[in-house]
Amino acid sequence: HCLSLSLQIYPIHLPRETRTRRALLICNIEFEHLSRRDGAEVDVEGMTKLLEGLGYVVDIHCNLTSQEMAVVMRDFAALEEHRTSDSTFLVFMSHGVRAGLCGTKSRDDTTDILHLDTIYEKFNNKHCQVLLGKPKVVIFQSCRGVNTGSVMVSDSAAPAMPPPSSAHAIPAGLENDAIFEVHLESDFATLHSSTPDTRSWRSPVTGSLFIQRLIEELRNHAWNSDIQEIFRKVQYSFGKFPRQMPAQERTTMLRKFYLFPG
Repeated sequence: HCLSLSLQIYPIHLPRETRTRRALLICNIEFEHLSRRDGAEVDVEGMTKLLEGLGYVVDIHCNLTSQEMAVVMRDFAALEEHRTSDSTFLVFMSHGVRAGLCGTKSRDDTTDILHLDTIYEKFNNKHCQVLLGKPKVVIFQSCRGVNTGSVMVSDSAAPAMPPPSSAHAIPAGLENDAIFEVHLESDFATLHSSTPDTRSWRSPVTGSLFIQRLIEELRNHAWNSDIQEIFRKVQYSFGKFPRQMPAQERTTMLRKFYLFPG
């Protein structure tokens, strides 16, 4: 029984002294055509302190174009330190649109955009084999459109849609001669600051609401909750703030990731 439980949890590299955890933090504050993200410095400082406390050496990059962000990610994915690490954090803070994050030269939702797909591609199991089977925690602080997240709720009697059929059977008689086949993308836990098409809110003085709450929940619960449970606590904390709802998306965690398994 204990064995099956341990298989449901990502292994953590111990002893701590020989572990080389690395985190990547990209934050765009100054833009050529878009408004300055006042208060974002507070987010950078808070997240850096938090991640260092969790044992990560944080690579910080500010004010990059989408191309520069892609290069930084490629270099980070190639770090040898990931071999002796058990996980990574990838934190992105910028103006944003539905498709992705704005680079410093962005003018609108089509120019200088780092697409979300590019991020997952750089760290998937094909392009970043040193992190194969290791948790990759992705945090996005950005708007994803211009809508406000709150709506007037009606008690409409419209019929609910029937659930789609889930019949994806694997054809019989298949054989596999692959030496070692793995999922292209796995072990990601992603939390966006808002749902698609909606805004995220930031104070010029205290920083982004989402980053504040995330730091708070990680500080309070990293010792007793796995990362997805912590994400849920962050989402719950927005229950009384209808303008913004953080969203867990594109999550492919096969096990639970505890930062401090005690």
